[in-house]
Amino acid sequence: MDPRNEARLPNQLLCGDITYIATNEGRLYLAAVMDMFSRQIVGWSLQSYIQASLVTDALAMAWWRRHQEPRAIFHSDSGSQYCSHDFQAALAQWGIRSSMSRKGNCWDNSPTESFWGGVKVACVHGQRFATREQARQAIMNWTAFYNWRRRHSSLDYLSPMQYEQRWYEAQRKKAA
Repeated sequence: MDPRNEARLPNQLLCGDITYIATNEGRLYLAAVMDMFSRQIVGWSLQSYIQASLVTDALAMAWWRRHQEPRAIFHSDSGSQYCSHDFQAALAQWGIRSSMSRKGNCWDNSPTESFWGGVKVACVHGQRFATREQARQAIMNWTAFYNWRRRHSSLDYLSPMQYEQRWYEAQRKKAA
């Protein structure tokens, strides 16, 4: 694993990416923000178009839910949405540093790519959604499952939420 993918604390290292889901109404684009400490999906946006607002909205959700550490790092590919003025301004506003993949290197963003694989295998492949709303519901249900119940070998076979809860409990015990 790339050392840039290893976070020692929550809210320290984030990564994001975009994928799409086909529906009979057209594509539904999904942007996600993952906290690399626990692999928890902490922000997301689902839109029928792929513009900078897709990734900016996902980042805003992550910020409002978690309030990242000062000088947190956000890693992404170098797609136009992540390079946009709006997205870079949002990162600067919240004191988050931008990190982008080298051209043609998918390994830099492998945890998010793995999440996409799970989404596509678990709730998209073999399915044809009549509407974007049907796809949205399936994706949101799977994301909740992923965060609360999906066990990860890299997290001692705990779900992202269980892993963070144990870490916070250990911090409280240390402080007592």
